[in-house]
Amino acid sequence: MIDKLIEYLQFPFVRYAFIVGILIALCASLLGVSLVLKRFSFIGDGLSHVAFGAMSIASVLNLTNQMIIIMPVTVISAVLLLRTGRNAKIRGDAAIAMISVGALALGYLLMNIFSPSSNLSGDVCSTLFGSTSMLTLTHTDVLICSVISLIVITLFLLFYNKIFAVTFDESFATAVGTRSNRYNLLLAVIIAVIIVQAMNLVGSLLISALVIFPALSAMRIFKSFKSVTIFSAVISVFCAVTGMIISILAGTPVGATIVAADASAFIICSVIGAIKR
Repeated sequence: MIDKLIEYLQFPFVRYAFIVGILIALCASLLGVSLVLKRFSFIGDGLSHVAFGAMSIASVLNLTNQMIIIMPVTVISAVLLLRTGRNAKIRGDAAIAMISVGALALGYLLMNIFSPSSNLSGDVCSTLFGSTSMLTLTHTDVLICSVISLIVITLFLLFYNKIFAVTFDESFATAVGTRSNRYNLLLAVIIAVIIVQAMNLVGSLLISALVIFPALSAMRIFKSFKSVTIFSAVISVFCAVTGMIISILAGTPVGATIVAADASAFIICSVIGAIKR
């Protein structure tokens, strides 16, 4: 098995997959803690569906660089979700459900009416579950992902105290002069960027698992925000690497295997947490 893994690592696209997988898992886990604590976990799921709809539009238009449409549409949707979620008439969960289901249905409808290829089922499956997307990563994709990840990590470290304050007591943070709306907007934009990058790793339907599972796993064992954030990042990267290794050795889908590793880690952490209590 080790020989097989070493053999696969000789291929550039496999090394690219590991680099991108580690970076995306790290970034998603850092923001996942704040999103879970703010009870806005499913924003990742909603934005992933929006990204799928935008990607469908880009595919129908035969755009060479689909990010021209996917990135702006997803970021704008993140801002709209944030603002709509504060509306007394449309709460956060209802806004996410409305936008995500609408975007998913619209994207699939467009791909059926204006099918960009003869293998529609394969394209949809690959987009939703990330079946083969990781095999097409290029050096440019890895470079872009690395730059974006560096920016995300830097912003998180720079505004760590503000994010902490807004996460736990937004009203108090606002009362003492913290511009909560600005930092909520920052969180929404960053998670939108991560969602777009993660589509190649686990697909549109499984992205929210990278955000939710590591944070919940860390919360089973640790109690402080700092400890939960650090452990969440560690376990997220570990599960991403483990999932990709198992996928290579067993020939299973990359995205589903990574999510299965995250789910297994959550069960183990829950047992450890129960024993500690």
